[in-house]
Amino acid sequence: MIIFIFTGCATSQPQKNHTTSQRPAPSVANPTEIKQKSESVISASNSQINVASPSDDSTIEGTDAQSDPDDSDDSLLSNDGQAQLDEALDHCQASQEFWQKGELDNALEELDQAYALILNVDAESNEKLAQQKEDLRFLVSKRILEIYASRNNVVTGNYNAIPITLNKHVQAEIQKFTAGNEKSFFANAYKRSGKYRPQIVAALEEAGLPTELSWLPLIESGYNVVALSPARALGLWQFIPSTGYKFGLKRDLHIDERMDSFKSTQAAIAYLKELHQMFGDWTTVLAAYNCGEGRVMRTIRDQNVNYLDDFWDLYGKLPAETARYVPRFLATLQIVKNPKKYGLDSIDIDCPTEFETIEVSKQFHLRDIAKSIGTDEKLLKDLNPELRHGILPPESYTLKVPAGTGATLTAALDSLQTCSLPQAQAQRPIQNLKYHKVKSGESLSSIARKYNVSLAQIARANRIKSNKRIVAGRSIKIPVRGSASSASKNSVPRKQSLRHVVKRGDSLWNIANRYGTTTQKIQKSNKLSGTSLHVGQVLSIPTADDAGSTQNFASKTYKVKRGDTPFTIAQKNNMSLNRFLQINRLTPKSKIFPGQKFSVE
Repeated sequence: MIIFIFTGCATSQPQKNHTTSQRPAPSVANPTEIKQKSESVISASNSQINVASPSDDSTIEGTDAQSDPDDSDDSLLSNDGQAQLDEALDHCQASQEFWQKGELDNALEELDQAYALILNVDAESNEKLAQQKEDLRFLVSKRILEIYASRNNVVTGNYNAIPITLNKHVQAEIQKFTAGNEKSFFANAYKRSGKYRPQIVAALEEAGLPTELSWLPLIESGYNVVALSPARALGLWQFIPSTGYKFGLKRDLHIDERMDSFKSTQAAIAYLKELHQMFGDWTTVLAAYNCGEGRVMRTIRDQNVNYLDDFWDLYGKLPAETARYVPRFLATLQIVKNPKKYGLDSIDIDCPTEFETIEVSKQFHLRDIAKSIGTDEKLLKDLNPELRHGILPPESYTLKVPAGTGATLTAALDSLQTCSLPQAQAQRPIQNLKYHKVKSGESLSSIARKYNVSLAQIARANRIKSNKRIVAGRSIKIPVRGSASSASKNSVPRKQSLRHVVKRGDSLWNIANRYGTTTQKIQKSNKLSGTSLHVGQVLSIPTADDAGSTQNFASKTYKVKRGDTPFTIAQKNNMSLNRFLQINRLTPKSKIFPGQKFSVE
């Protein structure tokens, strides 16, 4: 059996006068058995899991098989391990199908078999296989946690019902919104709601979700499409970059679709559906939308009382912001259902702007487009807020223009002057963040060296001083480049190096192979007279020390799609994985995201 830490699993009775969902009645689980299940992976449950596609990924094109005496043995082990991981994936798929049918015991049995296969895989000497093993182990663990969360929830209300509760917590938020210090915020947000709610309501109805959720952006952003939180959440629905990527929202130098009200609404609907499948009742779903499903799952896990008649069993155990979030939403529903009672009937609600769309395949500034159709530039920006600099992207773009002006713009396109981003902005890389949990003995300087970034960059990303002492156990943000292709294509690569800490099983040969260089260059860079290495030794790895390392390749770009991995991209473009990593200055551990662009041959 799988070992998964889980407590508080006794089932509870549904409240009176509530309808139970279509989900089968949960079976009573043995708490002792449950406590013996699974691993502490909940904190990462917001991560998107990409398991490499089943393939001959364990070999690298162009590698001389005779270079390492253990290569043939490693290859056999890799092939056997890959087969076991492929079989584990099949069990995961079967588990998902059982879960969707409500057959939870069968779903868990399939995950047990998947996990047993994963544990049998020996991936110590194969980094790519080890990464696949770890990703799949995480996926299985997360699935088990989700099943136990749904298995031990008693859902109150049906799929389309949000329980309208009026208790002291909701009443306190009503008071703040209607007579307290947030009265002005609520009134302004309510006024703006008319501009976006009709499209949101239509999308929710099409998806079969409660239309009351159309008021959620009032709490999230005040119906402000450019609202940006201190946590870098952006747009009507306040997506952080990683969650936006997960649900298909594009972000590059020209566009950030988190500010597109239509696309971000579809992403929010997908996220809410996923959370409802996980938790079952809408108030808990809203809590998870605010603070992440991982935090809510941890709270459920730590419950020592029956869970769950309703959200209020969790109320006191969630972060203060989230504890207020659900009452604020329920207060909003109370207020908008009684506009006259709360003085909203006198507010002149904004109306949606009527528009039409036109496909444009050249880069124009919105200012020039506005002049050509006789409208205001601000109106065009309001219709296309996802354009980060008011300039269309170089690829084809669906531009929204005021109704009745599409034909005029089409006729004027050939006479408009094209433009591009200013040089400084065009060469500025989009930063993504990864997170590092501080270990005992580490400092900001040592962490900066580990990730090949500057101390100042880490300090800026975390809004701390560069000389600040950090505490073991804390997670800090590490800025990483979003795309190597954001740099100038004609620039000559600087001579630079990476650092590699020698691990058990490393050799000069496999280190050189991993970073796309040669053993001779590593020896020269580190002044090594032989090939002997020791665990913990730090090696300088040259990555662009000759002009031919990143130049002389066709300047084609590839846009990352959902499900892509560096290996599959290299395979699609008839390149070796090493070559793809080398020309884009990536390492085997680099993460890529949909919408990024990379150089290919």
